[in-house]
Amino acid sequence: MTDTLLRSGDVRQRFTVTGVVQGVGFRPFVHRIASELGLAGFVGNDSGAVFLEVQGPAARIDEFGRRLRAEAPPLAKITGVCVVDAETTCDAGFRIVDSQPAAGATTPIPPDIAVCDDCVRELFDPGDRRYRHPFVTCTNCGPRFTIIRALPYDRPATTMSAFPMCERCTDEYHNPADRRFHAQPIACPDCGPSIWFCSDAGRVDGSDAALAATQRTLPGGAVVAIKGIGGYHLACAVADETAVGALRTRKMRGAKPFAVL
Repeated sequence: MTDTLLRSGDVRQRFTVTGVVQGVGFRPFVHRIASELGLAGFVGNDSGAVFLEVQGPAARIDEFGRRLRAEAPPLAKITGVCVVDAETTCDAGFRIVDSQPAAGATTPIPPDIAVCDDCVRELFDPGDRRYRHPFVTCTNCGPRFTIIRALPYDRPATTMSAFPMCERCTDEYHNPADRRFHAQPIACPDCGPSIWFCSDAGRVDGSDAALAATQRTLPGGAVVAIKGIGGYHLACAVADETAVGALRTRKMRGAKPFAVL
């Protein structure tokens, strides 16, 4: 725990980090290494970068700067780090602060990220509260590009803003020891999106039932529109010429190839 009073010999530096540094768990990463080194300060996003200030003994700040570059999250791509001296303050601990608007260039938006091994384990663990939750995600994986509506990257600026976090997700979100610490798409079956299937025969609710209904429909030549929180996927049986032909007609793509997923 960082001392609450200014220590003799403390220095303070401000870092501005640019590149793919939002939506990749960068703020929780900075919080972790600063806390491990006993540094005070803060970290936040603006529309063009991650900004942060750290305060403590000079040797620890040098080590922080080294680890910032060497241990960045695997999905981060740092293109620049600007460091300037700052005035010392009587900071207490290290914290993640509210995002700020900024003029100029915007930070690159990361792509959607495939589900990670940790989330896959939860998905198939009957004892886990996210068992078979189709929207399982954490700081290291999940939707990014398809849910962002504006920068800086924070939940209110994404399509997840329509889903208030439940108490348990809120606890995870604010717990520095949890891998969902400040994970903006965080959700669970109690508070997140759900899936259902609609057809001329009516509506089917429940994740497993909706998926089963979709599986039964596709072999019969149907074209299914899969609506997510970031857009649509169109699905049909690729070996069914009638279904593919219907899709080509509706999309007005008589010859251009489709991407096959």
